[in-house]
Formats: sequence, structure tokens, C-alpha cells
Amino acid sequence: MVILDPGLTITPIGFIRSGKPLKFDARHQPDEKQAETNILEMLPGDKYQKALKDLAGFDRIWLLWWFHRNTDWRPEVLPPRGPSKRRGVFATRSPHRPNPLGITPVQLLEIRKGQLILGPCDLVDGTPVFDIKPYIPSYDSFPEAKAGWIDEVDAALEGPPAFTVSFSPQATEHMAWLRQEWSVDFEARLLEILSRDPSPHRTRRIRSRHGDLFDIGCGAWYAIFEVKGPVVHVLHLKPAFPLKFLTDPARPEIPDKDAQLAFRARWPQFAD
Repeated sequence: MVILDPGLTITPIGFIRSGKPLKFDARHQPDEKQAETNILEMLPGDKYQKALKDLAGFDRIWLLWWFHRNTDWRPEVLPPRGPSKRRGVFATRSPHRPNPLGITPVQLLEIRKGQLILGPCDLVDGTPVFDIKPYIPSYDSFPEAKAGWIDEVDAALEGPPAFTVSFSPQATEHMAWLRQEWSVDFEARLLEILSRDPSPHRTRRIRSRHGDLFDIGCGAWYAIFEVKGPVVHVLHLKPAFPLKFLTDPARPEIPDKDAQLAFRARWPQFAD
């Protein structure tokens, strides 16, 4: 239950089960062409089941939900898309809002008892959902509407990527090992971000390291890279969490914990 003020409360009707513990895993505006299944697990009770009556037949629904991991809000934020420029939070989809409410259109694949089976969505596991509304194309779609600064960013992205991304033999080995042994694969995400703009950016988790090196955070991992003219060269990967965290029994929820420990054992020279 979320208490907004002494006279107003909002109670979740259910919770998302997406299998995505990290914000990195829950991509903004996910591609519906990629097969993905998520579940909205409704709270028990006949009232909620009756409330789902007649929802079958709608291809999409709106979910109204809570950014439950946020603890503060910012009047200006740094969106992940476009140049490193701060925008007013009300002109963005940022989670750092005074009342951190989110709204997402999502495919409705199936209705089961107590569950809605959904397509791709950008919600992390455990997200509380407050309401469901049917998506009605004739009311909810305005394809000719202007989108402010987003239109400018989209126009800039229509051109070819400004950078070519290459992987060293070591980085290629690391990526293949993670993919084959642990089903961890963020190569496409690296290519998407670094080919457009590899400059330091807090929201895109790109940092300047010592010398000419940079790193980019990808979930529980860092990719170390350098930039030589129009070429971004990914040198190697490394775990994002220090060993003292990975071996601390009080921190059981660290993502890719076993994979990070195995990486450290196999490539200790790239672990720190």
C-alpha cells in the first residue's frame, strides 16, 4: 500500500513477474518482435477476477504502476537517449518523478485465473501495478502528434551510426563464455549504444577511466573500451561487483552472482 497523503491511499491490484531483477534487463520501449513473456499476477479475490471480465479481445492494455525502487525525485534529469543534456522531468519518461507513477502499453497474450500473460514490457520483477485499462487505438493513438525534443533525437538517429564497434579476441571470448555458459548476452546493447555515442554519460552508465580507457555498465558487468577516431574498441569485460560483495552471505540477491565468481576464477587478471 502506498500512502500519498493522510487522506489518499493506493493499493496494488497485482505484481509483475518478469524475471528481470535489474533496470538494465527491463529495456525502455522493448521491441515487440522479440519473443518475451511476462506475467501480471493479480492479488487473490473474486472481485479482481470479475474485474477482468470482457478484457479478452483487446490486443493491448495500459498498465499503471509504481517505480517502487525510487527514493527521490529530480526536477531535471539526463535521459538515456540523445546528447548529454538535462531535461525537465515532466518532458521525459524518467522514473525520478515527484509521484513515481509509470504507464506502459503492453500486449495482452492470454488471461488465466489470477494472471494476465503479457508480451514485452519495461517493468522489473516485483513492480506493483495499480490499474489496468484497455488500449483503444481510436482514442489512444495520435501518430501525427509532435514529440518535442524526442523528434529531434529521432531525426539525428536516422542517419548511419557515427562509430564502428570492434571486439578484441579477449572481449569476444568473454562474451561467448557468458552467452554459452550463463545465458548472459548484452552484445546487441553494446553495439546499439557505443555505435551512436561512446562519450561519458551517467544514465547510459558510461564512465571515463584512467588514461584513454572508458567503461560501460551492462547489468552486472562492465565492458572496458577505448575510442580511436571513429572506432570504439571493446577490450575486455569485468564483473561489476567486488569480491567482498559476491562472497557476503548477507547479499544473496546480487544478479549473475555465480557467473561473476566463475569469471573471477577463470580470468583473475580482469576481475579488478
